[in-house]
Amino acid sequence: MKLAEVQSRPRESIAALSAKERRIVLLGSTGSIGINSLNVIRQLGENFRVVGLSAHGNIDRLIEQIHAFQPEVVAVWEESAAAALRSKGFQFHGKTLVVLSGLEGLIEMVRWPSANFVLSAVVGAVGLRPLLAALRSGKTVALANKEALVMAGELVVGEARRWKATLLPVDSEHSALFQCLQGENRQQVKQLILTASGGPFYRRSGALSRVTPKQALAHPTWKMGRKITVDSATLMNKGLEALEASILFGLPLDRIQVVIHPQSIVHSLVEFVDGAMLAQLSWPDMCLPIQYALTYPHRMPGLLKPLNLIEARRLEFYEPDFRRFPCLALAQEAGRKGGTWPAVLNGSDEVAVHAFLNGQIRFTEIASIVEKTLAKHRGSIHPSLETILEADRWARDQAKEYL
Repeated sequence: MKLAEVQSRPRESIAALSAKERRIVLLGSTGSIGINSLNVIRQLGENFRVVGLSAHGNIDRLIEQIHAFQPEVVAVWEESAAAALRSKGFQFHGKTLVVLSGLEGLIEMVRWPSANFVLSAVVGAVGLRPLLAALRSGKTVALANKEALVMAGELVVGEARRWKATLLPVDSEHSALFQCLQGENRQQVKQLILTASGGPFYRRSGALSRVTPKQALAHPTWKMGRKITVDSATLMNKGLEALEASILFGLPLDRIQVVIHPQSIVHSLVEFVDGAMLAQLSWPDMCLPIQYALTYPHRMPGLLKPLNLIEARRLEFYEPDFRRFPCLALAQEAGRKGGTWPAVLNGSDEVAVHAFLNGQIRFTEIASIVEKTLAKHRGSIHPSLETILEADRWARDQAKEYL
């Protein structure tokens, strides 16, 4: 399954949409990607309008965003927070702000009639059902929630094709691959090369068992949310991205290579059968891939500082150390098995990372818990949505037993 097949809406229709107003629902507006997205939207101009916002727990920041962007609808996780927001009586353009709650609130918001574009920046498995709902509504979806695609890639791609929805990548690596492949014959791709910064510990000598949450959250090049930052430190994030790339671009995992690139300037590369390589380079800043998704298939001036190659000075590449960072190999193993194994990988990792951040386990035990959970799983191939969600629940319960 290729990304071009996912984008089954005719190209001229996408271009026409770009020329008109983008009416955007943003899931996860108070997180790192969400904040960057709103900064991009603010500077893109009046053709880019925020219709909906969602937040999990940072209600104070959400209120600031409500005042700044005046959406039609917002969604929060807790009904008590929703009731508190309703009591404030927000009104914009003569209409009362609609406040929704819970998972059903997120699903209702992505279906919002006046919206034509959904940017999903929520973290974790919670993004799966809203993603499917947005695709079934035929909307253009920019996806920064890699976990949903990892868990149910075959299902997601199938629904996008069935409902003629457009799916665009927002992760910097997948956006880079997508940009490099524009106008290229996908049959002539030899392999995809995903770059990884290596996180804060790639150059660290000695055992990693004493690593603290504070150290794991000190990423050398990217400013991200807590969960994805720890995943970057274990290299699980790059494993998830390899699975995501396989789904989006229709290549088996043995044709997707991961290399360590500490400078995070080359965001990924495509190698073709004739030996040529194309790469996308820029300073490490999520504003570029976010903006490319929002304005696709066009480009517009943006917030990104231009890359100065003299200032960058050098670009280094290394082979990953699978022994010290076993999460990368675990992700590849789950991806090769397919079916429900990627959902189990993701669910157990979410539990383990949460436990590490709370001081319950050591850094090196994240991989151990994921490995034990995968080893105990008896999965299925071509699972339904309910089977995937059940595998996710099972994985979380099983991982908690190992704590």
